[in-house]
Amino acid sequence: MIKRRKSKELLIGNVKIGNGAPISVQSMCNTDTRDINATLNQINEMKERGCELVRLAVLNKDAGDAIKDIVKKSPLPLIADIHFDYKLAIQCINNGISALRLNPGNIGKRENVEKVVTLAKQQNIPIRIGVNAGSLEKDLQDKDIPLSEKMVQSAIAHIKILEDLDFDLIKVSLKSSDVLTTIEAYRSIAEKISYPLHLGV
Repeated sequence: MIKRRKSKELLIGNVKIGNGAPISVQSMCNTDTRDINATLNQINEMKERGCELVRLAVLNKDAGDAIKDIVKKSPLPLIADIHFDYKLAIQCINNGISALRLNPGNIGKRENVEKVVTLAKQQNIPIRIGVNAGSLEKDLQDKDIPLSEKMVQSAIAHIKILEDLDFDLIKVSLKSSDVLTTIEAYRSIAEKISYPLHLGV
């Protein structure tokens, strides 16, 4: 039997993550989130195939508006994928999203991060930090260390931003196109943090 590491328990909608909970299956819609019917159809198809969580791209305010209707009709908990615009994160929380995927270091001023984190904390909305080997911070790109460790350092820097705001509803993912680099990164960070890990394939 594989011995699983102990990690913090999170709740995304009605799905438990971490702390010995069964490994959950998550996928992402490739529809335009603004197209509510197409997005809901795809969510239902995912559910039929055993998916338990679904991530949606929220690229603009219209997509954020659509989240409200999608959440009401979705059979699965939804995660909003946010890049750079903190206002979209706030909009999605207010529209009933179950979790966020964002990197706090990428959404601007500390005061903007605080606005998102304060609201997420009030409503128990977990945040997944997602580090991608292909888009690391410039200072890390220049370091003479293995790529896997650059990924880990990036994740820990984002984690610290949230922890400094007394927020710990955190999940972490580390993605690389190279399988061995990905494995090395996860093994390394698993020894350094107690947050649940999200493995993207």
